[in-house]
Amino acid sequence: MEAARGDLQVVPRTGAAPVSLAASGSAGERGRMRPLASLPDAARVRVRGVLADIDDTLTTDGRLTAQAYSALGRLHDAGLVVVPITGRPAGWCDHIARMWPVSGVVGENGALWMRHDPATRKLVRRFVATEAERAANRARLAAIGGQILAAVPGAALASDQQYREADLAIVYCEDVPPLGRADVDRIVAIMEAEGMIAKVSSIHVNGWFGAYDKLGMTRRFLADALAIDLDAERDRFVFVGDSGNDAPMFAYFPLSVGVANVRAFLDRMATAPAFVTEGASGAGFVEVADLLLRK
Repeated sequence: MEAARGDLQVVPRTGAAPVSLAASGSAGERGRMRPLASLPDAARVRVRGVLADIDDTLTTDGRLTAQAYSALGRLHDAGLVVVPITGRPAGWCDHIARMWPVSGVVGENGALWMRHDPATRKLVRRFVATEAERAANRARLAAIGGQILAAVPGAALASDQQYREADLAIVYCEDVPPLGRADVDRIVAIMEAEGMIAKVSSIHVNGWFGAYDKLGMTRRFLADALAIDLDAERDRFVFVGDSGNDAPMFAYFPLSVGVANVRAFLDRMATAPAFVTEGASGAGFVEVADLLLRK
């Protein structure tokens, strides 16, 4: 669950009032989403793919439940394109691409995509930056990480930092006592002062060099790996997410869905999803799968 600085999310998800469809980003319209059950059958039967955030969309309280994982498998086995779109590290993406029932994965907030090719039985990896650029950036990231840890007591490098290829992840909630909003803002400010793009999740502040994002790499993955023109077929893909960082994806996809915990962040989002589930987190994702696979 990642968020841009303007969408800072330190407080965990909470419940909120029922909603209906949002057409723009005004305060009132952001709160209007339609229940997932109202998604028209004519649109539902045309869906060929499901794209989903991982943290607090597929996972529940930091764990991938058996039900949510099974939902991924059922969608994949039904012939749909299934792609997690995440800020999690390249090392995780290697495992996800090889072991999960998915068509591929976009990771590190759009720095890369990976896909296990069943024909060649090899992992295909593509990055925005070259290997030399990533190596040079890692030295800069390490230095900035040290600067942040010295400036913000209680912050720490994320436990998955060693598995990252392109970004720096500072943990302020996962594996450490939660830091306050001012501390999180300080981490973001240091990253931005060093010329990085910074995004805040419910557990990490992620920073990187380069003008890329999840949507751009999703387009690239679908085109390069699956020969799909996303702009021509975006009404045939469902995107499922949970937070302010997902707002550009919610805005792009007509069939955008927020799991119920998205309600906690509507006041920080420029664009809300078109539809919302009854269940939160992984249970909400299961609802999406059940609806799409309904005969």
